[in-house]
Amino acid sequence: MLNSLSGRFLILTTVFVMLAEVMVFVPSVARFRQDYLLGHLERAQIASLSLLANDMIDADLEEELLRNAGVYNVVLRRDEARQLILSSPMPQPISATYDLRDAPALTLILDGLRRLVDPEPRIVRVIGNPLRDAGLLIEVSMDTAPLRTAMIDYGLRILFLSAVISVATAFLLFLAVRVFLVKPIKRVVGQMKAYAAAPEDGRRIIQPSAGVRELREAEDALKMLETELTHALKQKERLAQLGGAVARVSHDLRNILTSAQLFTDRIEMSEDPGVKRLAPKLVNSITRAVNLCEATLAFGRAEEPAPVLSRMPLAELVSDVVESERLATGDYDLSYSEDVPATLHIRADSEQLYRVLSNLVRNARQAIMATGKPGEINICAEEGEDVWLIRITDTGPGLPPKAQEHLFKAFQGGARKGGSGLGLAISAELIRGHGGTLALVSTGAEGSVFEIRLPSGTL
Repeated sequence: MLNSLSGRFLILTTVFVMLAEVMVFVPSVARFRQDYLLGHLERAQIASLSLLANDMIDADLEEELLRNAGVYNVVLRRDEARQLILSSPMPQPISATYDLRDAPALTLILDGLRRLVDPEPRIVRVIGNPLRDAGLLIEVSMDTAPLRTAMIDYGLRILFLSAVISVATAFLLFLAVRVFLVKPIKRVVGQMKAYAAAPEDGRRIIQPSAGVRELREAEDALKMLETELTHALKQKERLAQLGGAVARVSHDLRNILTSAQLFTDRIEMSEDPGVKRLAPKLVNSITRAVNLCEATLAFGRAEEPAPVLSRMPLAELVSDVVESERLATGDYDLSYSEDVPATLHIRADSEQLYRVLSNLVRNARQAIMATGKPGEINICAEEGEDVWLIRITDTGPGLPPKAQEHLFKAFQGGARKGGSGLGLAISAELIRGHGGTLALVSTGAEGSVFEIRLPSGTL
């Protein structure tokens, strides 16, 4: 029982109810003692009135009156005169005097506790106001033994009643907790176990149904967590499948590109001016493709190799990217501009940076061409104090809000229809490998601006 929520709740409820009853018990006992003493004062007053009505009563009647009142003597003060009305021998001297006229609550509580814990019978004097203004005051002498016995009997009744109330209350709360808390919690735990057995199965994601607000919030949070985890597992599986497919394709493609590279070597020997101008671009593109296939086969997974940093002129790399995209543009009304100082040299992996710039420019070109309207793409670069800045600006339609939320996440940030969402994720990973950042500065109907920040360091 101690290991269960409902069992602990049952025990704690019982304890707390008993503590509450103890807090009520102390003033209750004090009140019982006060009522007990006032009752004896009332009976003593009634006995004294019998004597006042007839001055001559025999000793046996006086003893019977005192015995019925439960006192040893009665003193009544009337008209400023203090008069002993009834009296009898006392077995011991008076040990204490209690004045019940306007007694503070704390005094009554302390006097009650002292009498309850003191087992010795004592004679005490009690002073109070007579009923119906029958005098100025009345005082009696009485034994405390019957008072303590009555207080103990009253306390035991209160204790028994408190125990019954606490047990009944705790049991009802125990049932309520099991219905409203324990069962819903067990349902959530059972669902978590079922989901853990097959987290890839989206049908096992919890469907919130709790009526308790806190449990409903927990179920909503669990649903969000399970949904994200299932999505991540599916994405991981998709990446693994993609990695295997890329490795197989790269193996065959490398052989094809090797043959193509042999043909481009022959093309370079052509005397045609146009061929001579385009041959180096073709050779560079095929070389990059071969290197990429070899790197993919070497690593055999979706992770990118560490960048090989070297000093390089950025303007030449940007020019190669723009020339390749111009060939893909054809006769479409799309212009390219470069604003890169010829003297700007940066430290980076030329192949990886080429892939990043090429992907960003290609995305911009495809977005503009999809609108059917003219456009412009600009690549500019500058050197700051400790960073190199490269900006790619286009006049395209901008990115939709959904694409912006997961722009650099694989399979989630596809900005165009049919896109896999891998390009920007890979580009961001490559830039992070350089110790830099790739960010979307702005996007809208007027176009988009991407910014690459690379730490300058020491060349």
